Amino acid sequence: MHKEILLVEDNPDDVELTRLAFDEAKIANRLVVMGDGAEALDYLFARGRYSDRDPNDLPSIVLLDLNLPKVDGREVLQAIRAHEPTRTLPVGVLT
Repeated sequence: MHKEILLVEDNPDDVELTRLAFDEAKIANRLVVMGDGAEALDYLFARGRYSDRDPNDLPSIVLLDLNLPKVDGREVLQAIRAHEPTRTLPVGVLT
């Protein structure tokens, strides 16, 4: 089973381009999309509306837009690196 890929992106056009590129490249991983930094952190740390998610079931990679509403990408990256279970999670930064 392929681990999911977390895309943190607020622009619907960029989300659609990513989906198309993944389809064309035949990437089998499920793409999970979060529209802002706060939602992404809730998802990763299994809190709020994602509290029923297993916090140990981390994505294979996070594709992170730097310019996000609520919590920007820099703050998301800082939180990921500050939390022991996610410290080594691969993060690709998008601008």
